[in-house]
Amino acid sequence: MKIKKALFTAGNSSFYFDDQQAIKNGAGLDGFVYTGDPVTSGFTSIRQAGECVSVQLILENGAIAVGDCAAVQYSGAGGRDPLFLAANFVPFLEQHIKPLLEGRDVSEFRTNARFFDELSIEGKLLHTAIRYGLSQALLDATALATGCLKAEVVCKEWNLPVVAEPIPLFGQSGDDRYIAVDKMIIKGVDVLPHGLINNVEQKLGYKGEKLREYVSWLAKRISDLRVDPNYKPNLHIDVYGTIGLIFDKDPIRCAEYIASLQEQAGELELYIEGPIDAGNKPDQIRLLTEITRHLEKLGSKVKIVADEWCNTYQDIIDFTDAGSCHMVQIKTPDLGSIHNIVDAVLYCNKHGMEAYQGGTCNETDVSARTCVHVAVASRPMRMLVKPGMGFDEGLNIVFNEMSRTIAQLNAKG
Repeated sequence: MKIKKALFTAGNSSFYFDDQQAIKNGAGLDGFVYTGDPVTSGFTSIRQAGECVSVQLILENGAIAVGDCAAVQYSGAGGRDPLFLAANFVPFLEQHIKPLLEGRDVSEFRTNARFFDELSIEGKLLHTAIRYGLSQALLDATALATGCLKAEVVCKEWNLPVVAEPIPLFGQSGDDRYIAVDKMIIKGVDVLPHGLINNVEQKLGYKGEKLREYVSWLAKRISDLRVDPNYKPNLHIDVYGTIGLIFDKDPIRCAEYIASLQEQAGELELYIEGPIDAGNKPDQIRLLTEITRHLEKLGSKVKIVADEWCNTYQDIIDFTDAGSCHMVQIKTPDLGSIHNIVDAVLYCNKHGMEAYQGGTCNETDVSARTCVHVAVASRPMRMLVKPGMGFDEGLNIVFNEMSRTIAQLNAKG
């Protein structure tokens, strides 16, 4: 089966692009927008509309495969590719990628995915968002051409067993970190709340007191609202390096503070994502490793999740091999082609690292559904509920797609 025609259209992603460094620097909020000037290259304001580019591949039999090129909310931060704006990239796709797609055979996925992931145009690899969207469409095309589910294509090409069981889901609250938690408890999400602790003054506290109060509130709220006493979701909170800011990037002091949060978490397992941002990959690995080692020395049960500077497949290997943390976020758009996501999850599973298939609120329904199939096939420890920052819409998309996929796999026996 070959691609007859390729179409590229500008679209909206499910959230916004935010200048992370400007927010860390203390940008104020005025309603939904941030005040002040952006500091990250490419941004015209600290918060601006999220964009995507939809890829549609019309096959010889008339079937249409779809993928969405999307980038993370905090584009340009932590070593990531720059802002992804459709007006800049649709002409590029038409000129350089369209001729390479039309006429291409799609009977196999991995070969095509690797081709575009390694393709260099004018001496540069394609933007990660482009590789991400193209690979989604190519996986969909192979599924349509072979009469398989996308999860089955991955299992077949990686020689993996088909496991028709759900992956635990991780809800993200955005700034609505109280009401959203109530929603998550009512709907029984497996892991919560993300929390968006990206500002010292307003969310962490200069001595960490605001986060401590929040963790205490989380544990109590879960106990108060749960119907089933056996409902004990993991707590997973992303702090965007702010703990490092209040402790002058001292890994020992950071670890001692993080360990102390277990008292507030009580019986619930606690994960702290991105406790420190060193500003570069080697120092990030070093500091996270020191924090992790000191937590172990203290006998703490709290676990550390790597995010910043752990973007590519090779980064995930390096953070894993260093034993720098307990879990890595495989931030799906940052890895480019989705075959790298599969490889990253499998590498973590093989080497004793907990794998969290993450992503961003700034994705689309199409990319989120594709990620469900990747997760069902490769079996990470948890998967992010996405897209959007309101929880309900993302859970609707991801949970329902997972339920449908598992039902179909079971029906096939």
